[in-house]
Amino acid sequence: MEKIALEVFRYRPEEEQTPTFQTYEVPLHKDWVILDALNYVKDELDGTLSFRHSCRMGVCGSCGMMVNGDAVLSCAAFLTDYRPGPIRVEPLANFPVLRDLVIEMNDFMAKLNRVMPWVVREQEKPVEEGEYLQTPEELMDYKPYAMCINCMLCYAACPVYGLEPEFIGPAAIALAQRYNLDNRDEGNAARMEILSTDEGVWQCTLVGECSTVCPKAVDPAGAIQRYKVASTTAWWKSKLLPWSR
Repeated sequence: MEKIALEVFRYRPEEEQTPTFQTYEVPLHKDWVILDALNYVKDELDGTLSFRHSCRMGVCGSCGMMVNGDAVLSCAAFLTDYRPGPIRVEPLANFPVLRDLVIEMNDFMAKLNRVMPWVVREQEKPVEEGEYLQTPEELMDYKPYAMCINCMLCYAACPVYGLEPEFIGPAAIALAQRYNLDNRDEGNAARMEILSTDEGVWQCTLVGECSTVCPKAVDPAGAIQRYKVASTTAWWKSKLLPWSR
């Protein structure tokens, strides 16, 4: 059986002060992905290895890691694409590491909550008036942004977030756009106040890596630029047409 080497990032705070790398030889099955190899290590070679995963189908977003320097879902990265190896596996960049490949994600969750990623209504209409109608065209306007699975690959790939941790970041802004473009939502003004700031959309320098690594083709970079246009338009309207606010 052909094998391939995994160089896995190890950090156990109760045992060591600085991270190290540990090499494991795993079978090179043609249908195995990085996550399969890590599960093999966990089950057969070293039960102390820690990492997150859930669905194994590219839906939950919990198995994001750095593989040979690229942010990927480990359940979608085939071992054969990295032959002859070695394959270096590390936790997502730009996040504190709790243990081995497990990152601390509180900062992302707090920023996601700030942009109110839910339908905001100033007043709900009575149930007897029926549902809120939406045309297929209205759905398609925001649906691409609704595909975000919160995998945080875009944050790991974003050099701005790496340098400026106050930056709200690509996924949160893309999800804000998902709701801004939903005809049922009335929270645009509140989100605009949060995101039309230096730590919001204006921190972005349009490197575009967030869209490159996105496994669901969400295009956070496009969402951010679209938001910049909306923010600029709103600012000019406030200056030229102050009564329209």
